[in-house]
Amino acid sequence: MDLYRQLRLVRQRWWIVLVTLVVALGLTALITVRAQPRYVASVTFFVTTPSQGVTDAYQGGLFLQQRVKSYAELLTSDRLAQAAVADRQLGLTAEEIQRRVSTSTETGTVLLRASVTDTDQTRALRVTEALSAKFVELVQKVEARPDGSAGPIKIEVVSGPRVTPTPVSPQPLRNTAIGTLIGLLAGVALAILRGMADVRLRDAAGLQRVTGSPLLGEIPIDASARSAPLIVGDAATSARAEAVRKLRTNLRFVDVHEPARVIAVTSALQGEGKTTMSCNLAIALAEAGWRVLLVDADLRRPKVGDYLGIDSGVGLTDVLVGDVQVGDVVQRWGDKSLLVLPSGSAPPNPSELLGSKAMSDLLTALRESADIVIIDTAPLLAVTDGVVVAVQADGALLVTQQGRTSRAQVAAAARALHSVSVRLLGCVLNMARVPKAEAYQYEAYRVVAETPATTKAGRAGAGRHAERKPVADRPDHTQELTRLPR
Repeated sequence: MDLYRQLRLVRQRWWIVLVTLVVALGLTALITVRAQPRYVASVTFFVTTPSQGVTDAYQGGLFLQQRVKSYAELLTSDRLAQAAVADRQLGLTAEEIQRRVSTSTETGTVLLRASVTDTDQTRALRVTEALSAKFVELVQKVEARPDGSAGPIKIEVVSGPRVTPTPVSPQPLRNTAIGTLIGLLAGVALAILRGMADVRLRDAAGLQRVTGSPLLGEIPIDASARSAPLIVGDAATSARAEAVRKLRTNLRFVDVHEPARVIAVTSALQGEGKTTMSCNLAIALAEAGWRVLLVDADLRRPKVGDYLGIDSGVGLTDVLVGDVQVGDVVQRWGDKSLLVLPSGSAPPNPSELLGSKAMSDLLTALRESADIVIIDTAPLLAVTDGVVVAVQADGALLVTQQGRTSRAQVAAAARALHSVSVRLLGCVLNMARVPKAEAYQYEAYRVVAETPATTKAGRAGAGRHAERKPVADRPDHTQELTRLPR
């Protein structure tokens, strides 16, 4: 995984980093508040030995440096701790004193430093005083000659004992800095791991890789789509409508040598927006002047009639079983060159009906009656109906909702089409999260519907310019749209 992808995963899951950081800072604050203040008392010893000259001084220095290391261990010994407890009432046992004592030496010197850390400032100082006094006595006893005379080692206190006036811990600023660093690192790691473990399709590039087909459209998410799914009225000037028009353009030029006139629109799972896509694509094509016929071939859960507000009681099913003629059940929608063939009554055998010769003959007849036929089919992984219809079409359009469908599910849907040699025209990423920069670019060129005020102002300004010729009317396909087989 390259650095760019890791940064993209972190950016997509920024909330994980934020939550982890807040949790880390909260735990840090809790630990800091609940921690008891700790004070440090220290004392420094200087170790010497008598010397006669420079050579003796050099050799003695080397000897003392080795000796200091042993004295550091002596400061934390049981014997010294027991001697300190026996001499003064410190309120601690010998083991507790040992746990509070730490030592340090400076390389190349004969200085020895002892520190006592305690939650009680006064007790820390008293323990240090007791240890310093008993340590000097203990070294004298250990280094004494066999005849009882003083040994060659002399220890003097050169600094302390003294105690810090303020607690050495906790340190709020240091703890906050450490907590922030840990929270950021943990949040970034969790975001990357979450992204690597996420099997759902999150971007258009991943959709193209999985399906092996070109990306024909990227429909942005629109909060108003739930209440107004069709790109008509106010929604006709939305970014979602413009994305559908881009899809229309790309679909018409996906293969100029062998254009697809009968297109099956499907998806891997239910609820990815294939029916809405079918309706909006048909509307966009009709707006461009094409003779469009929209067929609702999802006989199990038809939704085209609900979206377009037409009666679906009689339709495709009834035509296939021979009860009615297709010209009697096709309905015109709106003022555009768009006809709709609803699903009709629910059949007991949708797959067999859609794969019958009657369906094949019907599509052949519809192909001659319209410029483009859009067929809304069932999801590919749920039932086989979608594959049965796609085989009879010129190609299929696969709709996938961003962040809902897994890569394995989309790959399985693509394999289902490829296994029966269906021409996969391309894929569409639905409900995509478009970057703000792209959304801003569209808003800058968005067409605003005229109001009475703007219309009046426009007419007043038009008088100062040369008269413009009217735009030629589009050809009327009303009569051609009615030439359906009966």
